[in-house]
Amino acid sequence: MDLQEIMQQHTFAVLGDTLNEEKYAYKIKHALLEKGYTVYAVGKELASINDIPDDIDIIDLCIHPVKGLKLLQECKKNFKCIVIQPGASDEALLSYLNENNMPYIDGCLLVGLKLYTE
Repeated sequence: MDLQEIMQQHTFAVLGDTLNEEKYAYKIKHALLEKGYTVYAVGKELASINDIPDDIDIIDLCIHPVKGLKLLQECKKNFKCIVIQPGASDEALLSYLNENNMPYIDGCLLVGLKLYTE
């Protein structure tokens, strides 16, 4: 999946501090909501990806790699792809994703919104 295909999905889980308007997770969550996407916030609002009541299309990692890895390891929900925001990955996270054949891209949803939405 590339960034353009990701922006054609509907339901996003944004992992990070979505309550602090200085943080990128907050900015991404609100930008997605403004464009009509369904968005669930995990980290500060929901404790786990498993707490999301709906199916998820995209998981957006905008969180410290250690915390993101923990949330992904406990995730029981199906999803189509993970977007790793700049600064949200490390070797352990990438190893886990590759070993478990989890689809991911390095990218930025704010860029995707700018390029691929009206």
